[in-house]
Amino acid sequence: MKNLIFLGLLALCQPSFSQCEILNRIYPDGTMLYYMEPVTFYWTSAKSLKGCVVTDKENYFLELHPVPFPEKPAGNKLKEDLDLKLSNGTIYKLSHYDTHYADNDSVMEMMYIINKKEISDFQNFEVEEVGINMMGNEGPRTYVFKLHKTALKEQLACFLKEKEDKKKK
Repeated sequence: MKNLIFLGLLALCQPSFSQCEILNRIYPDGTMLYYMEPVTFYWTSAKSLKGCVVTDKENYFLELHPVPFPEKPAGNKLKEDLDLKLSNGTIYKLSHYDTHYADNDSVMEMMYIINKKEISDFQNFEVEEVGINMMGNEGPRTYVFKLHKTALKEQLACFLKEKEDKKKK
């Protein structure tokens, strides 16, 4: 019995990645975007990748925060599309939407639009890896998702559930 209680408490202490807490922010151009806290997909002492699903209530985007990232002038030139592999073995090409710096340049955010025709695949399959072309001396950088492979699928499900709930009201 003590072991069950301990395991239950341990499960409660684990961080939640699919919490469905939808946040929002307004950009200088007046655009309102809805998002969830970014989660870590890959981490080593040399590089890491965090990300989340973002929506403007019409389109869905994948927002990524790669580390290390180039300084501002070079980073703003990163406009290549993203290669993303799902667990169904298919490689998708997500179109670059925006690259900008946040939090006084401590984070670079890269946004890619998820094709509406591919939403169902993103709902049903985990992300296995992404390839970002960092250009310059580095070139392509591949992140194999080691952590929270289901996070994007779960976040997308939260947004779509909220959308369905609002339609019912």
